[in-house]
Amino acid sequence: MSLLNENIIPGFHGKVFSTNAEESRELEVIKNRILELDGIENVLINNDVFPKEFTIHTSKLIDIKDVEEKVKSTGFHAIPKGVFKLSNL
Repeated sequence: MSLLNENIIPGFHGKVFSTNAEESRELEVIKNRILELDGIENVLINNDVFPKEFTIHTSKLIDIKDVEEKVKSTGFHAIPKGVFKLSNL
């Protein structure tokens, strides 16, 4: 594995995760639990896709496993998506 695959790196791009949570209330619980981690700047929830997604922005390097464990403690799962979104150039 690599640094980019195993960690969330600081910056404007963030890291996108999908989750099996569906209700807004469930997504808020996940967001609040992730915000407990040191170095998390914000968690943006995308309700317009299925499965639901959230993007995490950090101020320091965060291990993806730490995020997965926080989400797992809520009874849901977090699955990291690709390293960066592809854009049409």
